[in-house]
Amino acid sequence: MSKKDKSRVNVVYSTNPDFNYETETNLSVRSLPPQQQNLKVYLDRLGGGKLLSRVNGFVGPESDLDVLAKLLKQKCGVGGNTKMVKF
Repeated sequence: MSKKDKSRVNVVYSTNPDFNYETETNLSVRSLPPQQQNLKVYLDRLGGGKLLSRVNGFVGPESDLDVLAKLLKQKCGVGGNTKMVKF
């Protein structure tokens, strides 16, 4: 594995020549069924008094989040963007 491989996780550098790095390909997130998703909707005020709708609690890959966001924007007749925040 090359020393500048960007897919390494949790370790920046190791002096052990036999050390095996973890990679992001081993980490996969599966979507929960809609009945098991625990979504919470929040309304926040931004600095200029504008309202911001925020949905928390989604478990799944970012592609499924984009599909959900597109459906919500169509049903509400609004625009917006999505951002996956990992904790």
